[in-house]
This record gives sequence, structure tokens and C-alpha cells, in this order.
Amino acid sequence: MLENCETARDRWGGVSELIDRWLRERQELIVHYCDLGANPEPEKPDELYARLSRFCELLLDYVSAGHFEIYEKLMDEAREFNDGGVEVAAKAYPRISKTTQEMLAFNDLLEVSEKTEDDMRAMYARVSHLGEIMEERFELEDLLIENLHTAHASQVA
Repeated sequence: MLENCETARDRWGGVSELIDRWLRERQELIVHYCDLGANPEPEKPDELYARLSRFCELLLDYVSAGHFEIYEKLMDEAREFNDGGVEVAAKAYPRISKTTQEMLAFNDLLEVSEKTEDDMRAMYARVSHLGEIMEERFELEDLLIENLHTAHASQVA
């Protein structure tokens, strides 16, 4: 039994730090999202493009960390503990994938834009919808963290 505890701690102890780092990245993403709304009409299209570009960089980093680091670790943990987490993930992942597609589409629009005032204003008009997508995603991710990791925290500690 002690050996199983040590194995669990060895396997999953670092997941908490990984999730904490990811949630800090989420916070930074939200701050930059709010910054976009704080100054809705920058004077120059270049200024808006620069702000949107920085936001998209953070967005892509956040989405990538989720898909290529966090979700994989959470699924491994869910399989190991085998207490219903896999089923929760099976319902949440398709919805998360949909938000990923929409976030990537937003980024792609920025990359193909001409950086004209009209293009930048059109991109900016989509920011509100993107906020709704982010909110949905964060709720789903929190559900995964709660059901696939936090539920086992005492067993890992």
C-alpha cells in the first residue's frame, strides 16, 4: 500500500505544478483579453494589430499547453484511478475541441488580414464572441481538473 502511495505521488505529484502554471497562463490570457476591451478604438490599425497579435500568441500557447500537456496528464490520471473521470472527459473533450477550432480560426483570420483599419476593426468585432468561447472552454477545463485531478489530490499527496 505504501508503495502504491509513493508510485501515485511520483506519477501525479508534478501534475499540480503543471496545472498551476497553466492556470497562471490562463490568467495572463484573460488580462490581455480584458486589455483588448479596455481601449476599444486604438488610434492606429498597427496598434490594434500588435495587441491582437500578442493576445493570439498567448491564446495559442494556452491552447497548445492544454492539448499537448495538461489533457494528456489528466487522462492518464483518470485511467489510473478509474473512477468515472474517463467518462467525464469523453463528454467534455469534443466540446473543448470545438472551442479550439474556433480559437484557431480567430488566429488564422488575424494572420491573413491586411492590417488595414477595416480588417482590424472586423477582427476586433469578433473579440466579444471569442470571450464567450473562452468562457465555455474555461468552464469545461475546470470540470476536467475537478473530476480528473482534484478528486485524487488526497490520494496523491
